[in-house]
This record gives sequence, structure tokens and C-alpha cells, in this order.
Amino acid sequence: MKTSQRIGVLLGGASTTRESSLRAGEVIVRTLRENGRDALPLFVDRDVDVVLRQANLDLAFIALGGRYAEDGCLQGVLEMMGIPYTGSGVLASGLARNKAKAKEIFRLYNLPTCPGYVLDSEDMEERSAVENHGGFGFPVIVKPASQGNSLGVRLARDEGEFEEAVEEALRFDRWVVVERFVEGQEVAVAVLNGRALGAVELNPRRDSQSVGGPFAGTRAESPGPLRLSEERYRSALRIGALAHEALGCEGATRVDLIVSTKGNEVILDVNTQPVLTAHGLFARVAASAGVGYSDLVEELLESAQDRSRGRFRERRGFQLPYMGLDRRLGLPGSAH
Repeated sequence: MKTSQRIGVLLGGASTTRESSLRAGEVIVRTLRENGRDALPLFVDRDVDVVLRQANLDLAFIALGGRYAEDGCLQGVLEMMGIPYTGSGVLASGLARNKAKAKEIFRLYNLPTCPGYVLDSEDMEERSAVENHGGFGFPVIVKPASQGNSLGVRLARDEGEFEEAVEEALRFDRWVVVERFVEGQEVAVAVLNGRALGAVELNPRRDSQSVGGPFAGTRAESPGPLRLSEERYRSALRIGALAHEALGCEGATRVDLIVSTKGNEVILDVNTQPVLTAHGLFARVAASAGVGYSDLVEELLESAQDRSRGRFRERRGFQLPYMGLDRRLGLPGSAH
């Protein structure tokens, strides 16, 4: 037995990534148990504080994404309860989730991002979206500031499409990011504890909802063959690692870039909770770098333990046991 620590794998949630989180969580639990760890699955909902108290965890392995998991909310609960956890902390998670703030940080670090600006819903009380847009030009990408990199994302090629895209984005967020459209190859870089493991090219979907180009609408997760020179590939890895560092990320992150037709890279998005299924994009890139799935899970767990030594000791001393009814422990099928 490697350790007697009680490890809770947090999975599920209420976001659009729920199903992939359940799949990832189940295989992470199985992998940890095979590695001699005392691991149990914990289904996350709005009573997550109750679940965590009754579980009496020594460490939480976060296996879910989307709202409340990628934006620092769940991390804040774990911090308050003095439970160490995998992945990025509260600040890095919040910055990465908010595309407008992330762009500001990247500019401070002189990292390349698409030219753009932020629209506040209050900006349109006196002037329309097109009037606020002014002479910025087209085509542009319009997206909610703090949603995933596909939800509410639209390509606008003229004023009519721009008005519709802004209206759509405002359904998800008060703030809207407007960026210059950059033609090129979309590349996902897998970063683990600050080191870039490798990169793959993403295949954009071209359907009625994604009107052309890697920025527009949903994107396929299946990677295609890399069509980059060795120089451009190394540059993408370097920028991915620097983006991870600039936001203060920890653990596993996925950094999406565009390598333009002119050979320049720009940062699109940093995902602090990439899907960690055994055959998912991140795991495949890690495997190509010599980090098998079992080793990947162990490194995430051990880096969280190393980071937390001394950090939570004082708070753990004041943590009280939960004395309520036992509920919601285990997978959804067995808990409900």
C-alpha cells in the first residue's frame, strides 16, 4: 500500500462536460486503486461542502471542469476546508477562465494574443454593438468572457453577423471579448507542472453552427497530424509553457494556440482542468512524451501533496467533522 491517505476523486458537476468528467473520474479512481491508493469517487453538486465534510478527505483529485470547477469556486471551497487538491489554485483558475483578464496578463508578460477589446453590456445602453465596434473591422471572433472556448463563440464577417454574435454571447456573460480573426492552424499544447509535453493540431468542425475556421463554434477533440516545422513546433511548446507560468497555473493545463499562415503564434485559451480520460487528448500527448496514464495520475497527485505541505496544516487543525446524514458518497448510480 503506497499510502493510507484518503483521496476523493471529484467528478460530475452540472456543466456541459459532466459526462466526460464521469468517465475520467471513474478511470482515475480505478487507476489510483491499482496504484495502491485509498481512493473513492465523490459526485459533485451544490451540496459539495456536505459531501467533502462527511468524506473526511486528506486530498481531493479534481476530475471535473466547466463552471464552478474551472473558475476557482471549487478550489476556494477546498481552500476554506483545508483540503489539498490537484491542479491550479483559486487565482490561476479564475484568471484562465476569464478570457479578458487572461489577455491582460499575457500582454503584461509580452505573450502573443489576438488584437481585440472587451464589450460590457452597459456599453450598449447608449450605443449599439456596431457603434462600439467602430473601425475595428471584420472578420472578428465574438465570445463570452468567462465561458469555455466553444460555448457562445461566433465568427462575424459583417455588421449583421456581429450584432447577432454579440447578442448570443451576452446570453452567457455580461462581458464579451471581440478579437481579430486569425487564419491558421489550431494547436493544443499539453503542459504538466510547467513543462510542455507536446502538442497536437485540432481539427475544426465545419457545420451550420461553426461558419468556418478554427475559432468558430465547436471544435473536434480528435487531433490531426501536425503540419508544423520543427521551429514552429518548438515555439508553440515554449509559448504554451510560458502561458501556464504567466497565469500561475499548476498541475495539468491545455493551452490552445493559433499558428497563423504567417508563421506567428497567438494564445487562444488556457484550460486549467483538461479532460483526463485514459484515451483523451491530454493523456495521448503525455503518452507520446513517455508519461503513461498511471504515471500522469500519480504525478498530479504527488505534485498536489508537495505543494500543500505546510500550506493547509493550520487550517486542517480547525476542521470539524460532519455530523449530518450520510449521503451522496459514491457514483451517481449508487448514491441516488
